[in-house]
Amino acid sequence: MDKYQAALDFLYSFVDYEASRQPRLSLNCDLQRVHDMLERLGNPHLAAPCVHIAGTKGKGSTAAMIASVLAASGYRTGLYTSPHLIDVRERIRVSGRLISRASLVSCVERLKPEVSLICANAAHTGLLTTFEMLTVLGFLYFARQKVDFQVVEVGLGGRLDATNVVRPEVCAITTLGLDHTDVLGDTLIKIAAEKAGIVKRGVPLVSARQESEAAAVIEEVCRLNDAVLIRAGVDISCSSYHERRGIQQLEIRGRRGTYQAKLPLYGRFQRENAVVAIGVLEILSERGFNITAQSIADGLRRVRWPGRFELIRRHPLVVTDGAHNLQAARELKVATVDFLKDKSCGKRILVIGMSSDKDYSAVARELAELFDAVITTQSRHPRALPADVLAETLANTPVALVTAPNVPAALDEAVMLGGKDAFICATGSLFIAGEALQWAKKPGS
Repeated sequence: MDKYQAALDFLYSFVDYEASRQPRLSLNCDLQRVHDMLERLGNPHLAAPCVHIAGTKGKGSTAAMIASVLAASGYRTGLYTSPHLIDVRERIRVSGRLISRASLVSCVERLKPEVSLICANAAHTGLLTTFEMLTVLGFLYFARQKVDFQVVEVGLGGRLDATNVVRPEVCAITTLGLDHTDVLGDTLIKIAAEKAGIVKRGVPLVSARQESEAAAVIEEVCRLNDAVLIRAGVDISCSSYHERRGIQQLEIRGRRGTYQAKLPLYGRFQRENAVVAIGVLEILSERGFNITAQSIADGLRRVRWPGRFELIRRHPLVVTDGAHNLQAARELKVATVDFLKDKSCGKRILVIGMSSDKDYSAVARELAELFDAVITTQSRHPRALPADVLAETLANTPVALVTAPNVPAALDEAVMLGGKDAFICATGSLFIAGEALQWAKKPGS
């Protein structure tokens, strides 16, 4: 076995809540393990300024925008996100470049002796998780790379997320919705309280537009922590936009000026994310970092974030998106209608696969009404819902229904059914999006 695969096997030998939604032991819901490991490593997470981003949807896109602008401003920038689409190394990047296999192996080797000590005390501190290991590894790599900035996306929730050990310059909360309700709570109020757990005393927070009950929670947490709150839609907003050849041309009115931006990410939700990103960047500028209107424009123009309403093939038109809950499905519908309004296409075919812990029936029904045919499938992920179970939720709808055993087979079937003039959308999870991207890259797909 090669060293890289051995390193991956080591990382995935710990508790992996992403692969399996197993019950979370109360002892495991604690940040002490992460603090202990980082302290033994010399606290690499404190080596560079940080932006910390939580939210239900859009936090990864927002993080990518901020990181791209920081890089365009001349800062060597580390970006930590999750989950990955294809390769675990996607989670850890410096100035757009994935961590190398050799660097990942080297970092794992450095972690091993510290891991042994933490595991020896597991009866008191709880078991290490794969996400905690990856988070610490990311901070270690960024420190080794001597980054000027770290942009860190929360994995799940906020208050007890492994990333919530940072001391950020500014925090952000993107759009909130009902997701991971088994862990975070079954109301927006409970979820907002968990997400707002990233707020630090005296550290400004930028919030996307939220439902009133979530907004009230965020406002109260900021008040209690003397944290300045910048609200999208109130303090900063998108004042105009239009789309041309897949590029959104935006005008965003901030607190410090008005910004013109060309954003190569499609959908209304990306405009919302860009507003939050510029709110964060304005605060960094106020804090003395060299970020200008020009570097903001340059960074947003260069941003890349795969699997979010991404056109992956033109003949036929094939789009993939990681929508995995009802809120995201509704945004995907809006984006799809907007995308197709000036295009002439034949059959509309939905390829959908979901995780078993999601509200798959609601998502499938929400999207199906926009399509002529639906092909249900499943990703390779351990939590993937069987394709036939997903199909059952659409059994009484008028849409033509097909099942396929995997994503490549589903997309091949969609192309055969729709021909060159079809519009095909592959969605339901980021795992489906990742496998759709792999399919699109294969010769002859």
